[in-house]
Amino acid sequence: MDIAVNLSRIRTEIAAACARCGRDPAGVRLVAVSKTHPAEAVMAAHAAGQELFGESYVQEFLVKSDEVAAPVQWHFIGHLQSNKARLLPGKVALIHSVDRLSLAEEISRQWQKHGLTADVLIEVNLGGEASKSGVDAAELETLLRQMAALPSLAVRGLMTLPPYLADPEEVRPYFCRLRELAREVDALALPGVAMRELSMGMSHDFAVAIEEGATLVRIGTAIFGERGGR
Repeated sequence: MDIAVNLSRIRTEIAAACARCGRDPAGVRLVAVSKTHPAEAVMAAHAAGQELFGESYVQEFLVKSDEVAAPVQWHFIGHLQSNKARLLPGKVALIHSVDRLSLAEEISRQWQKHGLTADVLIEVNLGGEASKSGVDAAELETLLRQMAALPSLAVRGLMTLPPYLADPEEVRPYFCRLRELAREVDALALPGVAMRELSMGMSHDFAVAIEEGATLVRIGTAIFGERGGR
């Protein structure tokens, strides 16, 4: 598994997707999903120019982030338990997976203790899959209005993990819907809420996600290979 070669290929594919839809590649950031892969893999990716990494498990992340000496940026992209939010202030630049008010309130409390503001994305469950986290699209506005009142919390956009479909074109409607939801949210002009980021697209469908407006693509397998210990 040559991580540098994989990253080069993915960057080329990102640029090609941007060219197809008239976007500046600088507007799309690659989140290298390093969950279940060792610190050595993160260091290899960093040596190849990758600076942004995504983790999903708090305890694994805390150990790994201590082992990685390089000046990387971390995003938390997995389901976050409220009782573990206290472990993350000052360690992650963005949380992709806020899906309920109780979690938002706890993040707000913990970041406020440190005099920090938490940048977060709202995870929207567009496929209606019970096995996946995320707020229902019909409940998104209510959640956002509640979160807008919280201190030390800034909503920066939306995230979705659509159903896995072998043909990326079949996933396109989900990405399109997330973009539409972001426009609807922008029109509300809520304080502390800005739709700057759309986190969508993974190893097999990120090109389609970019064509539909993704600003953050979460890619793991195509960089690091199959998952490690979990």
